[in-house]
Amino acid sequence: MGLGLTSNMVLTLAVLSAVLLFAGTVWLWPRLARRGWRSVGGRVGLLLATQVALFAAVGLAANQAFGFYASWADLFGQEKDQGVVVDHMPGDGPLEVVGTGRVPGAGGVRPRSGGRIQQVDIVGRTTRIATPAYVYLPPEYFQPRYRTRTFPAAVVLTGYPGTASALVEKLHYPRTALELARAGRARPMILVMLRPTVAPPRDTECVDIPGGPQTESFFARDLPEALRAHYRVSEKRGGLGIIGNSTGGYCALKIAMHHPDVYAAGAGLSAYYKAPIDATTGDLFRGDKGLRNRADLWWCLRHEPAPDTSLLVTSSRSGESNHKDTLRFIERVRATGRTRISSIILESGGHNFNTWRREIPATLEWIGERLNGR
Repeated sequence: MGLGLTSNMVLTLAVLSAVLLFAGTVWLWPRLARRGWRSVGGRVGLLLATQVALFAAVGLAANQAFGFYASWADLFGQEKDQGVVVDHMPGDGPLEVVGTGRVPGAGGVRPRSGGRIQQVDIVGRTTRIATPAYVYLPPEYFQPRYRTRTFPAAVVLTGYPGTASALVEKLHYPRTALELARAGRARPMILVMLRPTVAPPRDTECVDIPGGPQTESFFARDLPEALRAHYRVSEKRGGLGIIGNSTGGYCALKIAMHHPDVYAAGAGLSAYYKAPIDATTGDLFRGDKGLRNRADLWWCLRHEPAPDTSLLVTSSRSGESNHKDTLRFIERVRATGRTRISSIILESGGHNFNTWRREIPATLEWIGERLNGR
C-alpha cells in the first residue's frame, strides 16, 4: 500500500510526528522564553508545527474510519479517472474480475465455507460508464448442491465521496451478510458494492446529466445486465434490491422508485430526498425542469403514479439532520397506498459509520425478505 492516504504507515508517521513535536515544544520552551525575535519566532514555529501535525493525525484517523477520500489525488481534487466513454475490444464482457480474496473477519478458508469477494471492473454497454466494484459471493454460490441456483442480489452504494472498499472493510457488509445467513436470519445473497460517484470527482447524484454521465441509466440498465451476464443472479422480477448510505441512500430510494420493474426494494440509510446543487455536483439538469423534478422525490410522490416497490428509510431522533424529513417522507409514502415503506429510527446516532453499522444487519434482513431467488 506504500505511503497512500489510507495507509497505516502514513497515519503512524503523523501520530509520531505530533507526539515528538509536542515533546520537543515542552523541552525547548524554557530556552525560547525570551523577548528576542528569534525566541518568539521559535515559539510560534513550534506551536504551529505541533498544531499542523495534530490536525493531520486527527484528519488521517477520521479518513481511515469513515472513508471520505481514497487517495491523495482524491483528497486534493486531482482524481483523473473520469470513468466514462471507455472503449474496449469487441468481445470483451461488460464485467471483468481483476482480483479475489476472502471475506475479512469471517473465517472460512475455502469459498464453499467462507464465500469470496471479487474485485471487478464494470463497463456499461449503453452508457459507456466504467467503474470498479466489489462483489460478495456467499458460500452457497460455490457449493455443488446449489450449482444450478440463481441468487438474489443487492447493489450497495457508498456516500459521497466514499470508497467502495469501505463497504467491505469499514461497514462490513459481506461479513454481516455471511453471519446473518449462517444464523438463519437472512437468505444468502450476492452483494455488489460500489460508489454512486461513477464519474469522479464529480458528484452526479445518480442523475442522467444532459451531455454528461448517464448515471441513473447505468444503475437501472447496464449494471443489472452486466451482473446477470456474469453471475447467477436471479432474472425474475424482484431479484434485485439496492441499498445506500447518505448520497448512496438518496440514490437507492430514487432508483427503486423510478425503476420498480428492476429493483424490488430500496433502502436509504441517512438518506435525503432531493438532489442538491453545489460545487461538487455542478449543473446537473442544464435547465431541464423535467429532470430537476424527477430528481426530487417529494415531487415524484405528489405528481407521479406510486411505484410498486418497497422502501426502507433510517434516521435517529438525536444526531441526524434528516429526522423530520424522514418522518414526513414516511407519511407521504404511506398516503400513496401502493408503495410499501419501512423504517429504522434510532434514539441517537450521527451521520457516520458507527450508526450505519448498527442499521446494516436489520437492513440486510429486510431486503432479503423482499427479494426473489430460485
